[in-house]
Amino acid sequence: METIAPARQADVADALRQAYDEGVPVYPLGGGTHAGLGAMPTRPGRGLALGGLARVIDHAVADLTITVEAGLTIAALQKTLTQHGQRMPVDVPLSDRATVGGAVATGAAGPRRYRFGSIRDYVRGLAAVDGTGMPFASGGRVVKNAAGYDLCRLLGGSLGTLGVITQVTLMVRPLPETTAWLIAGVPDFDAAERLLAGLVHTAAAPAAIEWLLGPTWADDAALPRAAAGAAGRLVLGIEGTAAEAAWTIDTLHGELRQAGAVAPVSFTGAAGEALAARLVDFPAATVESPVVVQITVPPSAVVKTAREILGFDAGASLQIHAGDGIILAKLAAPASELAERIRRELRPLAGAAGGVLTVLAHPPEAALDAATVWGPASDGTTLMKTIHERFDPKGILNPGRFFPRSERRA
Repeated sequence: METIAPARQADVADALRQAYDEGVPVYPLGGGTHAGLGAMPTRPGRGLALGGLARVIDHAVADLTITVEAGLTIAALQKTLTQHGQRMPVDVPLSDRATVGGAVATGAAGPRRYRFGSIRDYVRGLAAVDGTGMPFASGGRVVKNAAGYDLCRLLGGSLGTLGVITQVTLMVRPLPETTAWLIAGVPDFDAAERLLAGLVHTAAAPAAIEWLLGPTWADDAALPRAAAGAAGRLVLGIEGTAAEAAWTIDTLHGELRQAGAVAPVSFTGAAGEALAARLVDFPAATVESPVVVQITVPPSAVVKTAREILGFDAGASLQIHAGDGIILAKLAAPASELAERIRRELRPLAGAAGGVLTVLAHPPEAALDAATVWGPASDGTTLMKTIHERFDPKGILNPGRFFPRSERRA
């Protein structure tokens, strides 16, 4: 595939204008960390590598905003912010490769979503180019900006099918004085119900509530050893001033023990940072476990659904953002066997719990079509297609990622 590497934002518009005139599909390329998200491309075309757009345009430190080009990596963004005692508090896997534009296009979020939300909550403005080569912008560089349509949210999670993001303005936050992680064993699934229900009402307000199950976590030598037959581990993120963190850890220790947790222990410093990195990077696909699914259910249904997923695939490893009802599962079953089983078994399992299933990553040999990845067409599908045609009338932007064969050809 021919790949174009623009050096300026204006070059992106030129490339897309030419592609529109020729009717050639364009595939935006960031860090490649979410290449397996969505259905496989349906038509050959050109790659559009955005790594050359990696400049910091403006950092209004006092206003807690920063404007950057879309090809800047998340790690580089965080490094710039750290120098001023700030951060963008959204967890993005493989941050040394993942780009700001890619994170927005995929709607990135991680363990700390429980307190801080997803990256869409921090986008205050963006610039992009639609499928005709027309540049457009939404929002601005100030926090209080509500003029016009909220195209920032519309493009968030659109996988580059509505426009190629070239520039983003983000709201940022001060760095916390103290960050810690509290880990406790979960003796069984009944205890998991008690523990998670108690955390909904605790005054300690953790930044993350993670429940870890399966061989990935059982084999992690850095984590406290789990008892045989235990239902995984509970991991709580804690942030704040030193005094706030100390009170929170002490309070949660007592509450967890009372609810039946086993041997709570806290991690700080380098050990805590290493644990946080493993939690954030878990959804990234690996050779050993290439199919990753996300099932979102009401938080009250998390324990029941987790048990059913392990019944579907006993070798699966789960990371559960329990406070948000988001279950990430790396499936151990062979990828070639999963297409039919996801449709017939796993998706109905999610639906019965009042939830939805999305395939986050899959290799080509899994042969998953768009309906398997995203689910069957719904009442919103027609509206989504109508919006898509307004932004990309010839269907040249990432064709097939959402709708199989639905993009209009030149």
